[in-house]
Amino acid sequence: MSAMKAMIFAAGRGERMRPLTDATPKPLLGVGGKPIIVWQIEALARAGFTDIVINHAWLGEQIEATLGDGSAFGVRLAYSAEGEALETAGGIAHARPLLEGAGEVFLAIAGDIFTSFDYAALRPHAARMAAQPAPGMHLVMVPNPPFHLEGDFALDPAGRLHLPEAAPPTAHALTFGSIALYDLRLFADIASGTRMALTPLYQRAIAAGRVSGERFDGVWENVGTPAQLAALNADVQARRDLAPGGRIA
Repeated sequence: MSAMKAMIFAAGRGERMRPLTDATPKPLLGVGGKPIIVWQIEALARAGFTDIVINHAWLGEQIEATLGDGSAFGVRLAYSAEGEALETAGGIAHARPLLEGAGEVFLAIAGDIFTSFDYAALRPHAARMAAQPAPGMHLVMVPNPPFHLEGDFALDPAGRLHLPEAAPPTAHALTFGSIALYDLRLFADIASGTRMALTPLYQRAIAAGRVSGERFDGVWENVGTPAQLAALNADVQARRDLAPGGRIA
């Protein structure tokens, strides 16, 4: 699975982050002295993901100008430009030509999360998914943050995800951490340029029993507002437990 590709979602307008995002795309906002998306690229590079696709819409030219071809980070960056943000499923379908050629399973992460999650840990799950006849997903779940206490899906002890209304008593509601493995075949029927969220695909795949998950209790922040960004930046600047090489301990 060494050739598996990764995709970073960076097309959102970042409405809740205004006015900071009026002139700067959200993934380029700074955390600890560098753009938040650079933390992601560096973490992917450490985990051996060297082919990365980034979709963009709002002020996307700034993203390309800032990150370039990825050689500064030891990776190869390809860009999927969207005239208007196509949401997650639509963004993947539009980027499909760039994601093909390295097997059906790829890693997808949001460009506005800050985390210490080790992406290399997903490779065994990717290998398992690639061997399955039907396309599936694997989602990284995190404890419910204060702004989303009800969670998204329920994870059982066997690592299966359930819809909340159909969850067994042994499953616990958690929040999707915007880190996932997807099979490209899930998006085969979505025409390029279609605006579509991933929600209906999650619901269908979970109902069919084709979604696994894992819980991550390490550093994870979804940076949504200027106040959250300021708090995270102050925390990172003050931290003394950042490992060498820019890792998040």
